[in-house]
Amino acid sequence: MNSWRKIVAISAGEDHSLGLRADGTVVAVGNNSYDKCEVSNWRKIVAISAGGQYSLGLRADGTVVAVGNNSYGKCEVSNWRKIVAISAGEDHSLGLRADGTVVAVGNNSYDQCKVSNWREIVAISAGENHSLGLRADGTVVSTSKNEESQCAVSSWWDVVAISAGGDHSLGLRSGGTVLAADRDCTDQCKVGRWRHIGPAKGK
Repeated sequence: MNSWRKIVAISAGEDHSLGLRADGTVVAVGNNSYDKCEVSNWRKIVAISAGGQYSLGLRADGTVVAVGNNSYGKCEVSNWRKIVAISAGEDHSLGLRADGTVVAVGNNSYDQCKVSNWREIVAISAGENHSLGLRADGTVVSTSKNEESQCAVSSWWDVVAISAGGDHSLGLRSGGTVLAADRDCTDQCKVGRWRHIGPAKGK
C-alpha cells in the first residue's frame, strides 16, 4: 500500500477497499472482479463508498461515478446531479441531494429504493436490503420489507449518525450512546453499554 498516502477518507466493500486522497484521487485494493477497483482515473472526488461488488465516487461538482458489477442497475448514476453524499449497499445505491431529498437505483425487491418521499435528510446509509435516512431533526426514516425489524427506527431521536448493516441498523445519539434495531440481534447489536462514542478529538 505504498500509494496509500495523504488519505482523508476510506470505505470497505465486500472484498475491496477504497481510499480517498487529499488531492481528490482514489486508490483501491482487493478483489478486482467486475473491475470495481478501476478508479485510478477518477479526479476531483470528495467522497467514496464501496458496495458489494462495485464502487461509487462523488465529484466536487455534485455528480457521481461508478465502476463494478452493474446488476440491477446500481451503477446507473451518471444522471445524478447536486449530490452531497453517497452510499453503496449490496445491490442498491443511494444519493443525497443538496435539497435534502434522496435518489436511489438498483435492486428494489425489498422496497429499499422507495425513498422518493423522504425530505429534510442530512445523512444516508444503504444496507444489504434496507435503507436509512437521518433527518435534520435527529429522527430516522427507513425503507424495506422489514423482515428482520431492521427498520424499527421510528422511535429513535437525537440521532447524529446512522449505519445500515446486512440485517441490522445502528444510530449514534448526540450524547455518545448507540441504538440498534434487528429482530434477531446477536452480538452485532450488543451496543447498549457503549458510551462516549464519537469522532476522535485532537488536542
